[in-house]
Amino acid sequence: MPVTNGRAPQRLIIAITGATGAIYGVRLLQALQGVADVETHLLMSPAGVMNLQHELDMGRAEVEALADVVHNVRDIGATIASGSFRANAMIVAPCSMRTLAAIAHGLSDNLITRAADVTLKERRKLVLMVRETPLNLAHLRNMTAVTEMGGIVFPPVPGFYQKPQTIDELVDHTVGRVLDLVDLREIGEKLAPGWGGLNNSAED
Repeated sequence: MPVTNGRAPQRLIIAITGATGAIYGVRLLQALQGVADVETHLLMSPAGVMNLQHELDMGRAEVEALADVVHNVRDIGATIASGSFRANAMIVAPCSMRTLAAIAHGLSDNLITRAADVTLKERRKLVLMVRETPLNLAHLRNMTAVTEMGGIVFPPVPGFYQKPQTIDELVDHTVGRVLDLVDLREIGEKLAPGWGGLNNSAED
């Protein structure tokens, strides 16, 4: 558990679902592990666990060890299923199209989609790192629906203006920007320094 110095911790829910890009959820947990005043709550769908094994050669226990609190995706009686449990924000990293659709239509058919529904109804920040391409009309409409509800659709599109040399640098830049969105700006800035502008005066 993080050291809170007597203050209530900032609780951040992180869900890993079955889209490609499991590294984003893992890197979020790694960046926040042991950070004072931040308490991470982890959820993993069965397909998310499968992708962790396939893409990163990581098992469930190894990833769960990075979080402060771990919830079973089928435990709809968990703390984070209620709006009275004061979580600050939720990030789904990565977010499958199935999870996006369930959130967009308010299905609450497992703890991930229920926690997302709670986050929206309590007017807290929900960030969905959706992973799919190309996008069909159902995907686009579901993204629109979530945005209209107050959620943030954040596809992990890499930026190249920082001249990344490794995949880790690409991932860290995206993770840093997401952390900035959920008011963990100091941590995010370490991974994704702010844009300082171009040092030239080139004309169009």
